[in-house]
Parts: sequence; structure tokens; C-alpha cells
Amino acid sequence: MWWKYFKGIIAPSILSTLRMLVFTMLFAFVLGFALSIAMVITRPDGLKPNNKVYKVLDFIVNSVRSFPIIILIVAISPITRMIVGTTIGEKAAILPLTIAATPFLARIFENAFIQVDKQLIEAARSFGASNMQIIFRVMLKEAIPTIVSGTILTTITYLSCTTMAGAVGAGGLGAVALNYGYQSFNNAVLYTSVLLLFIMVQLIQWLGDWLNKKL
Repeated sequence: MWWKYFKGIIAPSILSTLRMLVFTMLFAFVLGFALSIAMVITRPDGLKPNNKVYKVLDFIVNSVRSFPIIILIVAISPITRMIVGTTIGEKAAILPLTIAATPFLARIFENAFIQVDKQLIEAARSFGASNMQIIFRVMLKEAIPTIVSGTILTTITYLSCTTMAGAVGAGGLGAVALNYGYQSFNNAVLYTSVLLLFIMVQLIQWLGDWLNKKL
């Protein structure tokens, strides 16, 4: 009976969870990186200070980060339906998860960039480096270990968010654990789902530790 549940319900939900997580982190990484560069440049002590622009970006980042993920999924459901065509399923979950993860990563990347030694930046500027050269050849190079560790932390955080998204129709292990495990009083399905999430977290953390050692 356990194998029947695993083959028919749990195994497909693993792939669904991984797809949600991979696409969410891919989109959020690109958008968060671009947003962090804009914030680093326009900070009051940035490469090209612009206090008004920075305050707007800072407000957006803080505002989006303040929403619990389930509330955010429900709140932007009309936008999700307009863009994706539905509010149910893994495709519909990727949009709100990306919106939630983007400012989270942007703040991590910004903090990684501003921790770079100011003397290195001034030295690069004295050699005539442009702002983009300073960011990509100096700041990014120095910040890579922090960026990797922050990305791994975010990936683990939003793995748990995919399970919460499952509670509102996103599918994946969260939906299986809730619908076929908890609500159906099936402890085998419930605890198998929990164990699989635990294994995923351990594998992601192992990958992060391995990358940090390499870098």
C-alpha cells in the first residue's frame, strides 16, 4: 500500500516541488541580482548616489518582504490569473514565490556587496574603472562566497514556502502531506513527505557547503 501511494502520489509531487523551487530561484536570482545592483549604485554611500531612487527601491523590498507567503499568494491571485491563466497548480505558485523571493535575495546580495572593502573599490576607481567594472570585477568577485551562502539559505527557506503554497492549491509535497496525509489520517504519506523534505534540505545544504569550500 505504501508503494502504491509513493508511486502514484508522492513521486510526482517530488518533481512538482523541485520544478517550483528551481524556477522560483532562477527567476528570483536574476531579478534580485539586478535589483541589488540598482540599490548598491544608488545607496547614499554608493557608486552613484540617488537618495530618492534608493528610498523607493528600499521601500519596495521591505514592503514585499513583510507579507507572509500564503497571504501574498492570495493577495495577488488576480494578477496571477491574468498572467498565468490560473491560480491553481505549480505554474501559478511560481509567480508569487518569485515575487516573494526576489526582495529577499536582493537584500542578501546588497549586504554582500556593501561588505566589500572600500579600499578595493577606491583603488579600482583610481585606475579608471567604471561603475559596472567595479561591480562585476571587484565587488562581485569578493562577494561570491556570501552570495552563495545567502542563495542556499534562500533556497531552503523557499523550499518550505513551496509546501505552504501547496495548502492553497499549488501542488507538490506540501499538498500531498496536507490532503493525502494529515486530512486523510494517513501517517505513512504524511511522514514520508516530511522525510523527503528533510532529505531535500540536507542535500541543498550539503551542496552549499561544498560550493563554499570550492570558492
